[in-house]
Amino acid sequence: MEILAPVGGKEQLIAAVRSGANAVYLGARDFNARRNAENFDAMDMAQTVKYCHSHGVRVHVTLNTLVTDDELESLYRTADEVAQAGVDAVIVQDMAVFEYLKGKYPDLPLHASTQSVVHNVQSARYMKDLGFSRVVLARELSLEEIKKIHDSVDVEIETFIHGALCMCVSGACYLSSAIGGRSGNRGLCAQPCRLNFKSGGREYALSLKDMSHIKYIKDLEKAGVCSVKIEGRMKRPEYVAAATAACVKASRGEQYDESALQAVFSRSGFTDGYMKGKRDLDMFGHREKDDVMAASKVLKSIENTYHKENPLLPVNMVLSISGSEKCTLMAECLGKSALAEGETAIKATGRETDEETARRNLSKLGGTQFYLDGIKVQGERGLMVPPSVLNAMRRDVIGKLNEALSGKNIYNAAEFKPEPLPEHRAEETKLWARFFTAGQMSEPEKYEKIILPPGEILKNPWLIEKYGDKIAAEAPCVAFPEYECKVLKDMEKLKEMGLRGIFAENVYAIELGKKLCLEVYGGAGLNILNSRALDVYSKDLNAATLSFELNMAKAEKIRGSIKRGIVGYGFLPLMRVRNCPGKTNSGCGGCDRNKYLVDRKGMKFPILCEDRRFSTILNCVPLHIAEKPVRNMDYILLYFTKESRGECSRVLEDFLLKRPFDGQRTGGLYYRTLA
Repeated sequence: MEILAPVGGKEQLIAAVRSGANAVYLGARDFNARRNAENFDAMDMAQTVKYCHSHGVRVHVTLNTLVTDDELESLYRTADEVAQAGVDAVIVQDMAVFEYLKGKYPDLPLHASTQSVVHNVQSARYMKDLGFSRVVLARELSLEEIKKIHDSVDVEIETFIHGALCMCVSGACYLSSAIGGRSGNRGLCAQPCRLNFKSGGREYALSLKDMSHIKYIKDLEKAGVCSVKIEGRMKRPEYVAAATAACVKASRGEQYDESALQAVFSRSGFTDGYMKGKRDLDMFGHREKDDVMAASKVLKSIENTYHKENPLLPVNMVLSISGSEKCTLMAECLGKSALAEGETAIKATGRETDEETARRNLSKLGGTQFYLDGIKVQGERGLMVPPSVLNAMRRDVIGKLNEALSGKNIYNAAEFKPEPLPEHRAEETKLWARFFTAGQMSEPEKYEKIILPPGEILKNPWLIEKYGDKIAAEAPCVAFPEYECKVLKDMEKLKEMGLRGIFAENVYAIELGKKLCLEVYGGAGLNILNSRALDVYSKDLNAATLSFELNMAKAEKIRGSIKRGIVGYGFLPLMRVRNCPGKTNSGCGGCDRNKYLVDRKGMKFPILCEDRRFSTILNCVPLHIAEKPVRNMDYILLYFTKESRGECSRVLEDFLLKRPFDGQRTGGLYYRTLA
């Protein structure tokens, strides 16, 4: 099983390779989810590929951020540089990146980033059918859920095994962008969740301990995981070395020093809550002074483990001896071979050169990444090859073998250039509404579409009878495998009742809609930030809501023929979390479902319970742009969550009259520049 180590810069690269990683993942200078890391330019990347391949290590490159239309040309240049460097795979989130790489370099393996929120069977199937060779699963899954996804979909599975845990499902977090304009989806997360948000009497309610599932590495392998990933491209080299070495030992069934690993970096220790399916308060923790002090005691000893070359690659040699022709030495490693010639052997006056005497000279591979695994001596007997000749052949063949291994992958570029998309011209901007409960609805005739959770429609079947295709069911934005079957059954019932549309905040719901032959309307959770991504999704969608991280001026210029809209009102969903921060020691028992978080400024962020399957953390103030001009949109979505029926009615009136909000509100990121 592949051990995939994080590389933020050159020191981390050396630490990972010399500590036994099978593969590393790293970022280009731009368009990766850790833009504040050192990262690698085109020249660095080519040299990195050569270095890693010579050590039997694969290179995965992250191009896993969302991009805007004005960044596409720069993105394409970076994508070309990455492909031409001969890397082994590219990790992708944005469908514009996927479209370009799949079209131009069809043989280059593409992996769906954890930012893509692949967390159940249907989402994995959608990505596989699209053309991804591997999916990086969400960190929130249990061992049983990982196995279920593997057993259900024929696609490579990669999971995180050690490192930081985001509170939110990756790719569904907008806290950093909403608070400070720095988007995690664009590689600049400011980690506001690590600040002291309070829930009841509990502090640091959005900070989880670091995960460590290394002790489960054999179980993950049995579950079908092909690659285990260590988080930490922003971490120091000693962290990379310690975590990689621990994974290597565990994969061999050997004991590793978890206390030393915890000392290097942790937040009040480690958690395996998600892996065991035990999502309680014990998973929470934050970085304290004792954690920092512990690191200083172990860093030097860990550094000493990788400051020089580590012989990790086995070499097999064949020495051919002849008294009439030049002797040869062949070396083989990882399917590559090299040949060196030496002088003619001489008649032995003492001991002839046999396997034992040859090994003595040919095993001197110190200072290289190789060790002699096996040797065979063949040819004429009674001859001797002088030690100086053996040493010269050894140096020559190892140099050639190193060169043979260090070759890059060659991907033939297809004649591909994304076709120009037509300008979009919306004839009229309609209103759509998403309600959390049917009881919030008022004046439904004023809306073109009304979106409700499946359970609300099942409780009120008259809605479909009365409003027909105006009604769409919102598939839960996340549906972990334990809940996925219920979502499917609910949607099947609704289809039988006459439902014709599904609202999709995640790709699994697109797959579900296709399976049930429903019209699919994309939500803002699909993170559509550019015209090319919208066009890729348009093959499966009837309409799409653009990301609320998109600047309004850029949103209005998104090209393509598919209907599109924006969220115009709502307490925006800033986080989707599986371990509710509103829990108490008794779990969900006694919860009145009226919890909230309080930040340092005293602002309250409501916690919306979603059937006790997951929770949504809402913004502290609503987005409200009723009086603002919205051009070239087919619809404006009013996203209702915790409002009363009367409040929903007043918001509707605001938008009909283009009336400013009477209270504290935000314009979101529509009128700011997103970093």
